[in-house]
Amino acid sequence: MMQLSQRIAAELQVKPQQVDATIKLLDDGATVPFIARYRKELTGALDDTQLRQLAQRLSYLRELDERKQVILRSIDEQGKLSAELRQKIETCEAKTELEDLYLPYKPKRRTRGQIAIEAGLQPLADALYQDPQLDPEQLANDYLNSEHGINDSKAALEGARFILMERFAEDADLLKKVRDYLWRQGHIVSQVAKGKETEGAKFRDYFEFSEALHKIPSHRALALFRGRNEGVLQLNLDADPGQDDSIRTSYGETLIAEHYQIRDQQRPADAWLQQVVQWSWRVKILMHMETELMASVRERAETDAIKVFANNLKDLLMAAPAGAKTTMGLDPGVRSGVKVAVVDSTGKVLDTTTVFPFQPQNQMDKAKRTLAGMCKQHKVELISIGNGTFSRETDKMVAEMLKADTDVKANKVIVNEAGASVYSASELAAQEFPELDVSLRGAVSIARRLQDPLSELVKIEPKSIGVGQYQHDVSQTQLAQSLDAVVEDCVNAVGVDLNTASVALLARVAGLSKTLAKNIVTHRDQQGAFTKRQQLLDVSRMGPKSFEQAAGFLRINQGQQPLDSSAVHPEAYPLVEKMATAQGCAVADLIGNADRIKQIDAQQFVDEQFGLLTIRDILRELEKPGRDPRPEFKTANFKEGVDKVSDLQPGMRLEGVVTNVTNFGAFVDVGVHQDGLVHISALSDTFVSDPRQVVKAGDIVNVKVVEVDLARQRIGLTMRLHDEVGTAPSTAHNHRKREAHNGGQSAAPAKSQKSSTAKGSRPARQQPGNAAMGNAFAEAFAKAKKG
Repeated sequence: MMQLSQRIAAELQVKPQQVDATIKLLDDGATVPFIARYRKELTGALDDTQLRQLAQRLSYLRELDERKQVILRSIDEQGKLSAELRQKIETCEAKTELEDLYLPYKPKRRTRGQIAIEAGLQPLADALYQDPQLDPEQLANDYLNSEHGINDSKAALEGARFILMERFAEDADLLKKVRDYLWRQGHIVSQVAKGKETEGAKFRDYFEFSEALHKIPSHRALALFRGRNEGVLQLNLDADPGQDDSIRTSYGETLIAEHYQIRDQQRPADAWLQQVVQWSWRVKILMHMETELMASVRERAETDAIKVFANNLKDLLMAAPAGAKTTMGLDPGVRSGVKVAVVDSTGKVLDTTTVFPFQPQNQMDKAKRTLAGMCKQHKVELISIGNGTFSRETDKMVAEMLKADTDVKANKVIVNEAGASVYSASELAAQEFPELDVSLRGAVSIARRLQDPLSELVKIEPKSIGVGQYQHDVSQTQLAQSLDAVVEDCVNAVGVDLNTASVALLARVAGLSKTLAKNIVTHRDQQGAFTKRQQLLDVSRMGPKSFEQAAGFLRINQGQQPLDSSAVHPEAYPLVEKMATAQGCAVADLIGNADRIKQIDAQQFVDEQFGLLTIRDILRELEKPGRDPRPEFKTANFKEGVDKVSDLQPGMRLEGVVTNVTNFGAFVDVGVHQDGLVHISALSDTFVSDPRQVVKAGDIVNVKVVEVDLARQRIGLTMRLHDEVGTAPSTAHNHRKREAHNGGQSAAPAKSQKSSTAKGSRPARQQPGNAAMGNAFAEAFAKAKKG
């Protein structure tokens, strides 16, 4: 039997030694970020993505092995564990196949087949199966048993039939054949539930729908399951798609008959055996497979949707920070006013207020004066405007204020405010700002997320940030685990300032729990700022293991030890000191000195503790200490005078920000309070299989307006700027190729974060070629509103 490490190595296409080393590190309590950065020699430089895949697969295989042991004990206790069965169980590689093998031996309530066996009918079933030449009616008369209610041949044959049906339905080899066939050929079919036509109009494109199980994309599958959950749709498995209605025999019955070599040769028992096959298929196996395969489709769809969410979240968390600048945050509102907060370069709140420039108060001039006064008083450098309701009107007001008062030297930026309201009402916000009104906390968050998106967004539950599709339809446990891993990887990739980080940010550092994060902040408040990393060991409940895992990701600027401001781990400080000595300088003189560092021969310092990979990492870090992996800060320039959907015209070229990337395209904010869709077929001149190959959340892109639907507030965009508006022949052609590639089905979208309150749902279906582009946009937007 292949060892765990060998199996995982083969699946991930890495060496078994790499897997063995990683498993040992994980079992010893090491975190993925720590292993990825500081244990490259041991793992062969596996990155965090590979490590998480490895850890996930390891967990699955260990659970599989544990289940095998339980099953082996259960069958052995029944006295039915043969050497052949043991071999099959021990070499089984999937949980589904394992449960198939266990099915005949699994303790269960008394079935009709078991009752028939108790009535002595098993010899009858075996005889007819083994020798179809026997006459069923005549033989059945020998097995009458009034004590068990077997009073005639019909009852005897019925009992025998149930014995064989259960035997067939619990045959692991047969189930595998049927499962493989249905996965390749079966279709998921939906129909509207009787009387739900009007109530379920949002699912009308699924009222008569069919698509191959193995091809249906995640967003369509999740839409189907949502329709079923809402009682609008009925879902079924079509085992014989395209079969003529006049053909009454399913291929599933053929598979069973062939597996057991049951043939109709006009022998006395052949008709009875054919009936057993038919009933086995319709009553037992098909129903079992429909439940299982529907669950499999849903599981795959959820995994895909979670992956989309995780990718978008990573892009958003790793967005470029504007930096440590005094910032004014504006949370736009109409009747409730525009909430204002000013924070200093460290994020500390300096001032708050609310202005009422819009109806019904219409105090525009007063609002401008108030904002200008606060900007000058606190020397505001950046003005961060949330992109919610009335954001463009607020942006226009700020622009007029800046133009009128040249003493204000601030730059304005519209930022994604997703999750700000959730944070404002959270327990964390209440603890951080007990004296601030809930409405003003949102303005603080909007200001801070411009300074450093990562530090602020970690305070918000990832699911509330709104960059996923069908996030409420997937496993919340798996979603939370995936998103937590993304946040952890992002935080540790950037690093954390030990003396300014919040509890929420510290809790995401490798090796630190919420309790340890709180203890660090408490120690910092009571004892003052940390001056060296070693002082972490004085924090309550901070042990050597936690320190080892966390220290390299925590930074101390201008501390006693110059290396504490870098990603060099404390365990490597003696190594750096050796390097400095070899160069005839102090460690402080080595940091940031590219000329000196280039003179160091990495090979010279290789020893049992530090290999070449680690030493090269250290040299790169010394050359650019504390380097930030995030990109340079840029902002989109929204077109003046284009503030609402009605301002858009086909053919208009605009600059925008990608807010959400799905499997069917990207949503772009062009400053009109409604994201536009760039369908996957309009992202590039070349074929695109994954939109993330072209764009990611936070990217600034140039687009052309293709379609504007004012009634439904839909905006169709293209990044193929040479396309002619109206006909878009090349784009439509590209979309038709995609339909063919996807088995004749258009790609349907998920959800735009700006459309989260909408309740419509329009799934995709094949459309005439000359309207492909328009239909793609219409379907995608409708689905997005539902997602």
